[in-house]
Amino acid sequence: MAGNPKFMQKALIEAEKARGRTRPNPMVGCVIAKNNSVIAVGHHVRAGAPHAEIMALRRAGERARGADAYVTLEPCDHHGRTGPCTESLIAAGIKRVFVGMRDPNPIVDGRGLRRLRQAGVIVEVGLLNDSCAQLNEAYARYICCQRPFVVAKMAQSLDGRVATRTGQSQWITGRKARELGHRMRDQHDAIVVGRGTVTADDPQLTCRCSGGRDPVRIVLDSEARVSPDAKVVRATKGSNAPTWIAVGPKAPARRRAALDRAGAETFSCRLYRGRLDIEDLLAMLGERELLSVLVEGGPTVLGSFFDAGLVDKVAAFIAPMIIGGEKATASVGALGAGLLTDACRLRDMQVTEIGSDLLVTGYAVPIIKTRRQ
Repeated sequence: MAGNPKFMQKALIEAEKARGRTRPNPMVGCVIAKNNSVIAVGHHVRAGAPHAEIMALRRAGERARGADAYVTLEPCDHHGRTGPCTESLIAAGIKRVFVGMRDPNPIVDGRGLRRLRQAGVIVEVGLLNDSCAQLNEAYARYICCQRPFVVAKMAQSLDGRVATRTGQSQWITGRKARELGHRMRDQHDAIVVGRGTVTADDPQLTCRCSGGRDPVRIVLDSEARVSPDAKVVRATKGSNAPTWIAVGPKAPARRRAALDRAGAETFSCRLYRGRLDIEDLLAMLGERELLSVLVEGGPTVLGSFFDAGLVDKVAAFIAPMIIGGEKATASVGALGAGLLTDACRLRDMQVTEIGSDLLVTGYAVPIIKTRRQ
């Protein structure tokens, strides 16, 4: 049998509607089709809400009997916040199920497929697999490594500067690039910056785009020196997203208490070479069920993630300008690579024009780090 790719593509579009809103669950879309026509569609809105298959089946009603289901991710066969989707597909009389990719979660992986086949449902796996895998790359990282997917975002000049020698940085990139940056905040579970960014720019770190929602705001501040009056702390009073401040184990209790009283939540991480340990930080964020984080921090924060080898994807906005100057701030700091073989290299790169700027995206090629030695 052969599935129709256009129906799986429609299921992918449906799943995308919930990007950034389903943690710790994956994004899933479902299309019910019969006689080469779409009967109903559905997607998973948020954790605890009905799964995509259930939404589509409800809309299809009796028309689902004998129809095909196109699902971007393997249907579940266990009781979690909701019941098994396999049972609903079987009860509805679905004849064939086309699955984009298997669910990497060991609770699900292969179990849903077996249950459907045992009930006589014809199952095909792998239709538009690459697109389905990319859709849930953050979920897959979370499942396999118990940490969020890390996207390093930067806005820089063509020669890699994020500020002039006098410190001026607003604005290097144009309006369209900044608007896209806000949409990226909407699509990720959290945004990460350092105390230096908060002190220099006093940002709110909210999502200022139509229909957007604020990400969790995370500030790295080993000594808890962020002011309780900072906008990122006070933003909790007008936002449904919290502000978390990661501090070191010896951060003064009185400073932590002041930040907590002002609306933030402080939590302690290990230190590594005098700075917050990124590996420990990400493990803690995984425990808090974050699937993806957008690192917007300054050069030191970005450099710390690259030094740790824990960047999964890069999104670099590049403005067509040369700032120059030995004292101008580079986009990535911290220790950096000692050898070219240690440099972060990208694969599957894409270059897109965003107004007058370019957006370069790519996936970081894993490098074996020996930083503990």
